[in-house]
Amino acid sequence: WLEEECGNMAREGLRTLVVAKRALTEEQYQDFESRYSQAKLSIHDRALKVAAVVESLEREMELLCLTGVEDQLQADVRPTLEMLRNAGIKIWMLTGDKLETATCIAKSSHLVSRTQDIHIFRPVTNRGEAHLELNAFRRKHDCALVISGDSLEVCLKFYEHELVDLACQCPAVVCCRCSPTQKARIVKLLQQHTGRRTCAIGDGGNDVSMIQMADCGIGIEGKEGRQAALAADFSIAQFRHVGRLLMVHGRSSYKRSAALGQFVMHRGLIISTMQAVFSSVFYFASVPLYQGFLMVGYATLYTMFPVFSLVLDQDVKPEMAMLYPELYKDLTKGRSLSFKTFLVWVLVSVYQGGILMYGALLLFESEFVHVVAISFTALILTELLMVALTVRTWHWLMVVAEVLSLGCYVASLAFLNEYFDVAFITSATFVWKVSAVTAVSCLPLYALKHLKRRLAPPSYSK
Repeated sequence: WLEEECGNMAREGLRTLVVAKRALTEEQYQDFESRYSQAKLSIHDRALKVAAVVESLEREMELLCLTGVEDQLQADVRPTLEMLRNAGIKIWMLTGDKLETATCIAKSSHLVSRTQDIHIFRPVTNRGEAHLELNAFRRKHDCALVISGDSLEVCLKFYEHELVDLACQCPAVVCCRCSPTQKARIVKLLQQHTGRRTCAIGDGGNDVSMIQMADCGIGIEGKEGRQAALAADFSIAQFRHVGRLLMVHGRSSYKRSAALGQFVMHRGLIISTMQAVFSSVFYFASVPLYQGFLMVGYATLYTMFPVFSLVLDQDVKPEMAMLYPELYKDLTKGRSLSFKTFLVWVLVSVYQGGILMYGALLLFESEFVHVVAISFTALILTELLMVALTVRTWHWLMVVAEVLSLGCYVASLAFLNEYFDVAFITSATFVWKVSAVTAVSCLPLYALKHLKRRLAPPSYSK
């Protein structure tokens, strides 16, 4: 009756626990303790020997009771899972529960819809059985997979690649009776076979190895303690917070990091291009174009604030990102930070550096110091305008950063007599020459950006 009652409770979604006892005599205990100590001191197959000794003790036990505890779902688990599915994220459930309990929880959480077919992988013990069961599963289409840890171990031993390929095609996978080691191994297999990023979410100590193996680990602080939260990259109080963590904060982090990284590269490459053009024009003489404070000021005071203000940019409002999780699918394609975008920024930097330097050399009249004044001022204005070109949603701190940087540069002109001719930079000639060079370096890019948004608008604008 015990197996029948355990099955009934598990089908109701209860976590079952069988309590039993065994009275040991003094001789039996001494014999167990000596064998257990010997197994723990073993060098080879220590874990198997310890498990065998413990198993030998768990015989002829007196049954005391059978308990069934309801593991209630947290608030908003179902809509969160639905949101993740709509975002194009494949969800696997790895649990140590019985097969019936795991299936019931998968249905109650809507990981598997009630109308969806479920293929329960039958227990297999050898290669032949695993082959037959995999062939039976291959004939099924668009159905969720439920597999136990023992069957999974056998299949991974003989048909690792085939099983992972078939499982990745399923809308949902439930692995029950999984040990902590098996959970970590499944995560590693998914990383190796698919090449995709993995995120592991857990709330107990048995999830720690899985969380640490994944690319991103999220720990939930719950009644099972804080081991998972302490071992994870991110710690949350409720499962429903996963939706906002990925859809809003994940999106912003990726977009902002991509923009900041590429702009820092552009800032360094444009001035390097100008130096290369300058050296080539003057027969590769080892003379720096900008000296002293100009180089220090360019890297810090004049361009630092606008560039780093890009971390406040956002392409989609948080409410919109939560309302349309499908927007997250675009991020998985990696188009914001790729070899293509890198090459585009390299070409932009080379184009602007060449225009700024050749423009200054064409427009200067008599003294070399005028080349420095025209090219450096046009360079600072180009950087500020390029930040404005990159921004999607203006924040008031971005405006402050732009104005502050420009104000610092204009104010410092009065103190940089050794680099600039004060009479020249206060003349109308200087103003129109700088404006002309800056316009030629920036206007084509503004036109291309406008044309791209008209012909190929981003998905969020649709």
